[in-house]
Amino acid sequence: MADDEISKETLPHLIRRALAKSRADVLVERAGGEWTPTSSQRLLERVEHLACAIRDAGLQSGDRVALIAHDCVDWIACDFATFFAGCVIVPIFPTQAIDQTTFILEHSQAKLLFVDTHAAFDRLKSIGSLPRTVIFEGDGETSLSAFEARGALLRAQHPDWPAVFEAPLQPDDLAVLIYTSGTTGSPKGVMLTHDNLGFDARSSLEWAISDIEPDSVVLSVLPFSHIFEHTMIYIYLLADVKYHICHDPSELLHDLQTSHPVSMTVVPRILDRVIAGVTAQALNAGGVQAALVPWALAVGREYMSAKTFGHGPGPWLALQYAIAHGVVLVKLRERLGLDRLRYFTSGSAALHNDTAMTYLGMGVTILQGYGLTESSPVITTNRLHDNRFGSVGPPIPGVELRIAQDGEVLARGRNIMRGYYLDAAGTTGTIQDGWLHTGDIGELDADGYLRITDRKKEVFKTATGKYVSPARVESSLKRSIYIAQALVIGDGRPHPAALICPNWDLLRLELTLPAQDGTETLVTRADVVDFMTAQAQQYTADLATYEQIRRVILLAHEFTVESGELSPAMKVKRRVVEARYASEIERASQLDLHAHARS
Repeated sequence: MADDEISKETLPHLIRRALAKSRADVLVERAGGEWTPTSSQRLLERVEHLACAIRDAGLQSGDRVALIAHDCVDWIACDFATFFAGCVIVPIFPTQAIDQTTFILEHSQAKLLFVDTHAAFDRLKSIGSLPRTVIFEGDGETSLSAFEARGALLRAQHPDWPAVFEAPLQPDDLAVLIYTSGTTGSPKGVMLTHDNLGFDARSSLEWAISDIEPDSVVLSVLPFSHIFEHTMIYIYLLADVKYHICHDPSELLHDLQTSHPVSMTVVPRILDRVIAGVTAQALNAGGVQAALVPWALAVGREYMSAKTFGHGPGPWLALQYAIAHGVVLVKLRERLGLDRLRYFTSGSAALHNDTAMTYLGMGVTILQGYGLTESSPVITTNRLHDNRFGSVGPPIPGVELRIAQDGEVLARGRNIMRGYYLDAAGTTGTIQDGWLHTGDIGELDADGYLRITDRKKEVFKTATGKYVSPARVESSLKRSIYIAQALVIGDGRPHPAALICPNWDLLRLELTLPAQDGTETLVTRADVVDFMTAQAQQYTADLATYEQIRRVILLAHEFTVESGELSPAMKVKRRVVEARYASEIERASQLDLHAHARS
């Protein structure tokens, strides 16, 4: 579908068009432990009632409505209602640090706030002046049910309501003000229009997801506050699927096993954790299972790597795979609830080919895509019938790509943001002559498939004058099931080093570590350090010599959003981590300098 074939429309128009089809289970979520559907008619009814209530609260067209909640049907209803009321939604991660939440509420000038729980509201009370707040749970005056009931009365009194409130909207009006994760400073407000999002959703659907049959089951686990899953709401709505909502990542396995989706959007961290969890369960079970499951996963990865990137598997490997597939991998896929899955769509971070091949060994395909908040977000994506592992695919129809002289990826199209809110200088620095400067380094092959190699500002130079891409090395490290998180450093050092958060549950099983020893003690224990150093060396051995990790710094706890080391989008805040562990990094640096001098 060409750019000019996708007509401009507002999101209320897109939503009404999608919900005009009478469907009994357009959205499905758990209520009382059971999957409970919401019909298209009921969803539209709720949206209209909530929109009337928003206008009755005194908001005018263009006013901001903030939304802080975990994924649920109420989130989507309030999101849609904000558009129907002619207002602008400001999605905020429920795990966002209070100082950044305060900044976003004040900077966006939000006039109304939706939150999901009383506990979440209590957490926000430290903010000096909150806008009027509506809480999803409960049935008191401040509850969503009471707010919606008032809207229902108003809606009944104004049968001409849609024409009154929707007519002033234009496709180029602001729809979403979504703030970047703030990995390097204060969040920036990305201004996305109705057409930005509608175009991106429709082009992505036609390009990559059109093969999903109507009424198929899909599952959502990524936060709606993230632009990736936010846009997927509109994509799945248009695709006429049964959109199942996972309320919390801790419930993912159970939700997979009971919904058996055909498609799902993920980030690499979820994929890595599933494999680590499967391995941990096998090791914990002991016996034959402890040996068989890791062996089968490794054989599947090796077989698919040879088939995809090599000259094909030899007879011995093919025989091993036939046994591993029949005895373990097929059953494992069924046990995980992936027996009907056609593919995962992965984005937001680099996916190592080893991870993709491990899943392919189970018969599960992963399609990589690429985009930014500033691009609504999809820029490129692979397709099931033409999937090139290691790439993030070609651009979706209507989007142009080019590579600048310094290797930076530039993008242009109707999905590119209007700019940063109240930040003319930031906008000018990011969009030049209509081209979005992504900040990512990449390359295009002869067929227009994009490969991302690193972040422009994160490449560092070692003392030997070699440039190192930390993302590339980190991706290699995280192939190890014993490495939960990794941050590679090395600017001005003889060799790069890695701060590693081990997968402590697996490591305790592997090394039979004393249960009474805390992780703070284990990070300096010689056998633990030696084992993790060997893991780092093993999984970077296939990189260039100057990229290989020779020294590790073990951390007792994983990076978290609450500690300020991760952004709400689960990206490591490099500057924060380096500052927090400056003394450990300095000690490792001195050891490296002494070793380098002796050599």
